[in-house]
Amino acid sequence: MKVLFIAPIPPPITGNSLAAKVLFDDLVKYHDIHLINLSKNSFKQGINSSNRIISIFRVLKRVFLYSKNVDSIYLTISQSIPGNIRDILIYIICYNKLNKLVIHLHGGGIKKVIFDKNKILKFLNKYFFKRIKAVIVLGQSHIDVFSGMIKNEKIQIVPNFAESILFTDKKSIRIKFNSDQHLRLLYMSNLIPGKGYEELLNAFLSLDEKTKKMVSIDFAGDFESLKDKKSFIKKIENLKQVKYHGVVRNKHKKKLFANSHILCLPTYYRYLEGQPISILEAYASGCVVISTDHGGIRDVFKDKINGFEVEKKSSSSIQGIITKHIKNIEELTPIALSNFEIAQRRYNIDQYLINMKKIIEKSI
Repeated sequence: MKVLFIAPIPPPITGNSLAAKVLFDDLVKYHDIHLINLSKNSFKQGINSSNRIISIFRVLKRVFLYSKNVDSIYLTISQSIPGNIRDILIYIICYNKLNKLVIHLHGGGIKKVIFDKNKILKFLNKYFFKRIKAVIVLGQSHIDVFSGMIKNEKIQIVPNFAESILFTDKKSIRIKFNSDQHLRLLYMSNLIPGKGYEELLNAFLSLDEKTKKMVSIDFAGDFESLKDKKSFIKKIENLKQVKYHGVVRNKHKKKLFANSHILCLPTYYRYLEGQPISILEAYASGCVVISTDHGGIRDVFKDKINGFEVEKKSSSSIQGIITKHIKNIEELTPIALSNFEIAQRRYNIDQYLINMKKIIEKSI
């Protein structure tokens, strides 16, 4: 089977690019895959340089060259206006192959950013959506993104996953929560505006000195700019309890999750969150989660069940959770164990690949 695979592949690492790489690495074992990499060197949305414009034309040229003789086309769609225009041009180029096209939405911002604001783009998208094979969304909350634009039976829900290396065991989880009275928090996501990393740091800074000594925070991920990175490192350089690890993978990532009690992702990102892989990774690693009711997070996270919901843009809300549980870490064990069991059942990589391949391979 010949598949045209149009998606971002790391670097940089995002939830979208990580999921795409895992899928690509598996598909290439069984099929003839041609990859068109949509990755760019910035987390900023839209077209922000002449080089970006050139790269888009190169993408369109390659789509034109390679789409003619394929059995299936997989495309992760953009949530920005310039990116959506690029996607529409891809639909036009692949017009005779639209019944073999599967599009994948990682996020929920496209409705708010594009469909609700631009009637022309909504009309054009609707025109092509009616002709494609299938749409993949991450969770139930994203189905209404395509309301009235495509038949419901064409919309497939495939949740994200946690990588196999991150899964722990119940014994290790119990030991982690019962043998240490030092609360360890982890922020695992790109450190960009709206993701909540600044609120987490400010929550730590607002603790009294005695409580600070009972808490540590590890930050891992990439920055939008070198300037932002230097500014953050300067803020934490004299804080012994706070450490920045940069971009982490494999064993380093596993160790950070394995040593952490709580993952904190208090996001309010302007392009609505899809289904943050770091939350599912936290479940697999036996961590409790602190997060917000934002975008598709509600599909995988429930307050008091998977952890604790905090207010958006609120350091004091995060501080309140830390202060409440600092002296009773072992009481978090049942939540951590439950999260691990949920990850085993719902968010393992094998199930993800089975579901994805079933949709793509059916597109012949």
